[in-house]
Amino acid sequence: MDVELAPRTDTPDEHAPPRPPVTGRPWFRPAALAVVGVLVLVALASVAAGGDEDPVRSADSGLDAWVPYWALDDAAPEFAANARRFREISPFWFSAVGPDLIAPDANVPAGAAARVLDSARANGVAVVPSIRDALPAGGMASILADPALRSRHVAALVGFAEEGDYDGLDLDYEQFAFADDRATWSSTATAWIAFLSELGPALHSTGRTLTVSVPPVYDGGRTEASGYWVYDYAAMAPLVDRIRIMAYDYSTATPGPISPIDWVRGLVAAAGAVTGTPEKLVLGVPLYGYNWVTSVSGTCPADAETGRTTVTQRSVTDLIVKRAAAPVWDEATDEWSFSYSLEHTDGTTTCVQQRTVQYVDEAGARARIAVAEQAGCGGAALWGLGSEAPTWWSPGEPVGS
Repeated sequence: MDVELAPRTDTPDEHAPPRPPVTGRPWFRPAALAVVGVLVLVALASVAAGGDEDPVRSADSGLDAWVPYWALDDAAPEFAANARRFREISPFWFSAVGPDLIAPDANVPAGAAARVLDSARANGVAVVPSIRDALPAGGMASILADPALRSRHVAALVGFAEEGDYDGLDLDYEQFAFADDRATWSSTATAWIAFLSELGPALHSTGRTLTVSVPPVYDGGRTEASGYWVYDYAAMAPLVDRIRIMAYDYSTATPGPISPIDWVRGLVAAAGAVTGTPEKLVLGVPLYGYNWVTSVSGTCPADAETGRTTVTQRSVTDLIVKRAAAPVWDEATDEWSFSYSLEHTDGTTTCVQQRTVQYVDEAGARARIAVAEQAGCGGAALWGLGSEAPTWWSPGEPVGS
């Protein structure tokens, strides 16, 4: 049976959520936010001398990265050699499974995980684990709405950070936006701010930071056109050290752009205007794409992959070669796409799938980092390590170029 090359077909979607705007509108170009262009420029990376010298030290860099557990084997060796390019990394293998318990994923490759964490600490890179909301729909919202449960959860998070000797925490609580009913957003927004008001000082008192990773907003309102306003950007900004905007997964169910660059510019401008503190914003940058089935003829074998799969900068080149594909760059989105046919057979049943792939390449990722830099953001975060193109680590290559 012939199958496509892809890093994994079970890559979790929990972290992917900046879906298209809630209204379904494909673009956001608010002329009223043009003033963001005059914001003070904050450098994301300090470019050192050329040649083989390491171009960026973590102390000078605004480059962060999530480190998903399923890519650790690929991420560990290159990160070990290039750790000093980063400011902080976020291990992505912990989940909140109740008010009092933060649990690691059972599938984490322990050796690779230890190598990444050791490399970070040896090179002065902050380790800020991401904590995912793994509760059923409404579960975390209920915890945060109850003052006693909320305080217990704060204590659990602080204890987790202290026990692991981590430099801070990154909250990836996405169920509010993508599992809970929109009718709950008003009450959840209030409880979320009360929670951050309690957790932030508790972490800060121990010298640790608080980061939140959230989908985008498009204005400061609470309408269908406002984006994911359950995360109140304006109220969050004074309480946290960084707001990571997950500027990807624009298209998921059907083929389309992953992170169209005009959309990225718009949401960065909106977040800067809403918070008034663009220096606290960190732009989430995709190093991946999706491979969709667009049509099927015949009957596929039971074990044929029929859904959407993930490609990465690391894997897509092999897929292009294997399928003799001809990628096309779209200037409007600053992304690449290609299509191909794929036959599945088990000797009894056969089908032919038409597939379409869309992805952000290395140059596209760097262009999005430049968007954050030009908007005065406080950094960029890669989603995620282990997905980057091998040339990302070329000696002397500036982070944002």
